[in-house]
Amino acid sequence: MEIVLSGIRSTGHLHLGNYYGALRNYIKMQDKYNCYFFIADLHSLTTHPHPDDFHAGVRTILAEYLASGLDPEKSAIFVQSDVPEITELYVLLNMIAYKGELERTTSFKDKVRQNPENVNAGLLTYPVLMAADILIHRANLVPVGKDQEQHLEVARLLARRFNTLYNAEVFPEPQAFNFGSDLIKVPGLDGSGKMGKSEGNGVYLFDDEKTIRKKVMKAVTDSGPTEPGSPMSESVQNLFTLLKIVSDTATVDHFTKSYNDCSIRYGDLKKQLAEDICKQTLPIKARIEEIYKDEAYLQTVVKRGTEMARESAQATMKEVKKAVGFKSFLKSDDQ
Repeated sequence: MEIVLSGIRSTGHLHLGNYYGALRNYIKMQDKYNCYFFIADLHSLTTHPHPDDFHAGVRTILAEYLASGLDPEKSAIFVQSDVPEITELYVLLNMIAYKGELERTTSFKDKVRQNPENVNAGLLTYPVLMAADILIHRANLVPVGKDQEQHLEVARLLARRFNTLYNAEVFPEPQAFNFGSDLIKVPGLDGSGKMGKSEGNGVYLFDDEKTIRKKVMKAVTDSGPTEPGSPMSESVQNLFTLLKIVSDTATVDHFTKSYNDCSIRYGDLKKQLAEDICKQTLPIKARIEEIYKDEAYLQTVVKRGTEMARESAQATMKEVKKAVGFKSFLKSDDQ
């Protein structure tokens, strides 16, 4: 089976965008592909989290992965820092990545603009670490959003460059996984853009009912349609997009009709949207709380996933070291 790899940074909670835009598709992929799903704790270090928050963030994402439906019997679910071969490959790939090309990545330029006081080397080489995540398992397919496509191109570039430099076909060139008609883009509640952790515009899988209702009722709208068939503003279109994701067809049709005949009341729309989001997420929240407390289960999941990930990573590094020319000068006892 082809190898699929994906990871999420261990910062904050997973939101509706993560769940409907990615996780539900990952669940389907587990039966068709050899899947590696990891928690990207090393990537989160660029923002210098407190050690207590760092550990809690890893545990949170792990519990939310499992509560959402990722199956440790079907996929390798692991923590990035538990696989030291990733950082070993990261070092080697840094030797063939060039400063100029990394400075031109959109993500780096955005981070420099947003946080000029924290332009650390980890931000510059972030795409190289991401390439190491992918190439260490010689992944064929990587589910990524538009904002990550440039990073995937860096991974392809480094794979080609390594293979050419060392005259060895070690790495396949990873391709973006396209979910086609199953791809769902989940908008935020702030009237524009996608739902995201750093944007503060999301509904999280761990939110309680009161929080969900409060967030949705505060969602940005407009003054309402002024004549039948008026085009929707972006903020209102976002609410209808969310409604189509979490509600049944009859509900969507009802509010679409009331918008088109100018009888819509946005308060009623928001109340229904909040109700339907709660129906979807509150059972997941209950599972998250249960799993988060189950230390034995979490340890079992991570142990199994780490063993699978390290077996794959060690096989890759054996080929990498052979290509580069590494050979230990230390003699074993039986030599």
